[in-house]
Amino acid sequence: MWRYAARSDTFLGGQGGAPTPRHSPYVIDLTAAERAALEARARKYTSPYRDVIRAKIVLLAAEGLRNDVIAARLDMPRQIVSKWRHRFFEERVAGLEEELRGGRAARFSPQRRRRR
Repeated sequence: MWRYAARSDTFLGGQGGAPTPRHSPYVIDLTAAERAALEARARKYTSPYRDVIRAKIVLLAAEGLRNDVIAARLDMPRQIVSKWRHRFFEERVAGLEEELRGGRAARFSPQRRRRR
């Protein structure tokens, strides 16, 4: 009895075990200036890794790729791709920047910490 209940198609609503593809409601259309800025950010090898990845996510989304395909290409979770696609859709290039985080302010600057 428990074997039947553990079948994957039982939990997926009888779909034969294959999850349904998710299509993002956030369609990305880039202006020429946005595309140029994102391509420059994606190519810049001295940029922080997070900035390069965010730019690549948006560029791939602008090509019409689904979140799961982008996630597989960049080897990251689909939820992260979805987050940055949504942020770019809502705030454009400014949405790719770091937001302030909660917590106590740093007591030492990164340069001062490095001198120790």
